Amino acid sequence: MDVLKKVPVREQDPKVRATNFEEVCYGYNQEEAMEEASRCLKCKNNAKCMGGCPVAINIPGFIKEVEEGNFMKAAQIIAEASALPAVCGRVCPQESQCEGQCIRGIKGEPISIGKLERFVADWSRENGFVPAKPEKTNGKKVAVIGSGPAGLTCAGDLAKMGYEVTIFEALHEPGGVLTYGIPEFRLPKTSVVRHEVENVKKLGVKIETNVIIGKSVTIDQLLDEEGFKAIFIGSGAGLPKFMGIPGENANGVFSANEYLTRNNLMKAFRDDYDTPIMYGKKVAVVGGGNVAMDAARTALRLGAEVHIVYRRSEAELPARVEEVHHAKEEGVIFNLLTNPVEILTDENDWVRGMVVRKMELGEPDASGRRRPVEIPGSDFTIEVDTVIMSLGTSPNPLISSTTEGLETNKRQCIIAEEHTGKTTKEGVYAGGDAVTGAATVILAMEAGKNGAKGIHEYLSGKDGE
Repeated sequence: MDVLKKVPVREQDPKVRATNFEEVCYGYNQEEAMEEASRCLKCKNNAKCMGGCPVAINIPGFIKEVEEGNFMKAAQIIAEASALPAVCGRVCPQESQCEGQCIRGIKGEPISIGKLERFVADWSRENGFVPAKPEKTNGKKVAVIGSGPAGLTCAGDLAKMGYEVTIFEALHEPGGVLTYGIPEFRLPKTSVVRHEVENVKKLGVKIETNVIIGKSVTIDQLLDEEGFKAIFIGSGAGLPKFMGIPGENANGVFSANEYLTRNNLMKAFRDDYDTPIMYGKKVAVVGGGNVAMDAARTALRLGAEVHIVYRRSEAELPARVEEVHHAKEEGVIFNLLTNPVEILTDENDWVRGMVVRKMELGEPDASGRRRPVEIPGSDFTIEVDTVIMSLGTSPNPLISSTTEGLETNKRQCIIAEEHTGKTTKEGVYAGGDAVTGAATVILAMEAGKNGAKGIHEYLSGKDGE
């Protein structure tokens, strides 16, 4: 074997997978995982890969166990740091985190840390591994708002410390963005998301669905009437953004949030579900992030010709390279350096086209990416019947507007300390997209871990008062 090259990962053929919602990547089998693990240098001091992991998994430790075939031990090592390994192994941007720091990657290809984590998590599920539950609780109740990656991580860590944790979820299914936002072909709901949610419940965590905080019950009621000693808000960022261009209110214009929720949570792609969704024949997705790729690849599987319309070049696409690569393989058309200026409608106010303007790149902006500049007189029309806006999201203001003393910034994000999650209201902590705006699953998990530590320190301090 060539130690400088990754062991290849088997995938569905692009032409086949473009017509179904089954998982694209098959992952490693035992032999492939052990072979890939054998490439690891097992850095003993200052393993840089761990520095690139927001939840600080002992990466050399679990990979060593994989190489030796000790998969149960590898699962135990990962479980010490992460409640969602099968999720992270599939959707984390490893290329810019753990794998981006891998020493092996200096002279060759980095270790496939994400694929090895996925292998261990899938092996754990198939072989009945259950994370260790604490022997007894300390009797203190903590509420967690939201069952996405931040909430699940915070709840799991607090349960391991002995707290009695209840998660309150607004939707009818737990999982947050893992359930409603990420398509089945990237993150299977039953075998992966639901299983990892069940593992968190096995730690002693209760989950109550269909509870809207700020409407069903308020933060103050949880603290003053329900006996919760502290609260973590991990409610995500579910409020979509739009461009404000003419025609944006037309029939056939969706936010990516709505489009993906209908498909992922409400199973609109399945014939045995009565959930309506727009089956456009020509679809334009505006944006270049992972959510845009998810929406585009979903529309493609529903039978459409799909265009990604993005105002910068490919080098500036914020989506993972793997997601862009998969979208191209499947037949998504990329209209780069192109920006919408108007959505055209027919006599019944349905989308019939989109006027776009060519762009060129100027000087870098605050994000470090070169700023797109309009080219005068370059307008042209793309014939489409559906437009999906994927321009990012912000937190829903319901919780902050019904909680006195909980301060937010101008983007409606809750103000919280980075390393503890502490907000401006005593006993209330927050993290993930509710604080940062839309970000990655793993950063939300890091915030959940920080929030659990912050709450533990706060409640431990109160014991000494």
